[in-house]
Amino acid sequence: MHALRFDITARSKSCAARAGVVHTPHGSFETPAFMPVGTRASVKGLLPEMVRRTGSQVVLANTYHLMLRPGSEIIAAFGGLHRFMRWDGPILTDSGGYQVFSMSDINRISDEGVVFRSIVDGSPVNLTPERSMQVQNQLGADIIMAFDDCPPSGAGQDAGDVHAVTKPPASSLPSRNRAPEAVCAARLDLAMERTIRWLERCVAAHARPLDQALFGIVQGGTDLARRTRCAAQVCSIDLPGYAIGGVAVGEGTEDIRRVVEHTAVLLPPERPRYLMGVGYEWDIVAAVRAGVDMFDCVLPTRNGRNANAFTRQGPLRLRNSCNSTDPRPIDMECDCPACSGGFSRGYLRHLFLADEMLGPILVSLHNIAHFQRLMADLRQAVVDDGWATLAADWPVLSGGRREDAEH
Repeated sequence: MHALRFDITARSKSCAARAGVVHTPHGSFETPAFMPVGTRASVKGLLPEMVRRTGSQVVLANTYHLMLRPGSEIIAAFGGLHRFMRWDGPILTDSGGYQVFSMSDINRISDEGVVFRSIVDGSPVNLTPERSMQVQNQLGADIIMAFDDCPPSGAGQDAGDVHAVTKPPASSLPSRNRAPEAVCAARLDLAMERTIRWLERCVAAHARPLDQALFGIVQGGTDLARRTRCAAQVCSIDLPGYAIGGVAVGEGTEDIRRVVEHTAVLLPPERPRYLMGVGYEWDIVAAVRAGVDMFDCVLPTRNGRNANAFTRQGPLRLRNSCNSTDPRPIDMECDCPACSGGFSRGYLRHLFLADEMLGPILVSLHNIAHFQRLMADLRQAVVDDGWATLAADWPVLSGGRREDAEH
């Protein structure tokens, strides 16, 4: 028995997209689902009821950051993450594996785990698969992620690739004398092998399998053969759900689409599929059409804090002077507090120029609501096969300027 049940309620007739409901101990959420990121047990600047009003049904928090501050033992003493952050719906916790990649300048990777230098006080922090499970068990999220080794973007590609020169710690390589392309391929293979071994250790260490659903993660970079091998080994372990990792670390839209379309069909069809850290509208739609069910990204709130709003037509830069006397809301058709409340583009620009905190709050709310409207329209497109209508209603899906996203 698993701590999660996934009911598929509709399937597209023209692609692999499906709609469904994920049931957890703290309630259910509809899929395809977008999870706002509350890294430190808070979606930045927003009260839980404000997040709920955007249409969000499930949120994400991060194991690494909560382990450092305030500590998983303290959160457990409060009754777990749901009570601590006052969110009564489903929560997913990332394992901390992404920090292996994003903080590679301050960590040391070995087969045992990763030693970080704490961003709080500089002290060494040892994060292993067992420790990740212990922390996530104490946090009490409904869905928890296996600790994985996320390789840098471009590993395994030609040495001329701009990302392929990213070198892992020398201690993690079979030889320091290899050519750059061999170094990258070796790093990718090692990350894939570690991810599988670490998943086995996570399963063994998981102390609350009836309360918390453990998802395995498929790595393999942009190499499809490696993705196939990793998926086969990860999916040989019976888990409540599976994730595609390592495709939000610098790849372009075409690489993301190619990897996701290849990998999604390799995952068990009766289990939810989670694409980690991918958050642009066109990437999400392509992944849904490939059969992915769950998404997360910091883009809505990070961009919101920087005066960048998402709209169906494309991005809106509120700091631009053309908005200074514009009486319109961000989006005339949006019912979020920023738009339905009558806050003009001119006023929002003023808030950012004056460093008033209300600006980031309102635009973050709008951006999350924007993505939740997209998910609702995607669920409807699955039901009625209305992909042409979706494309017409969302001009942004024809493409837009990509900005670097981070977890």
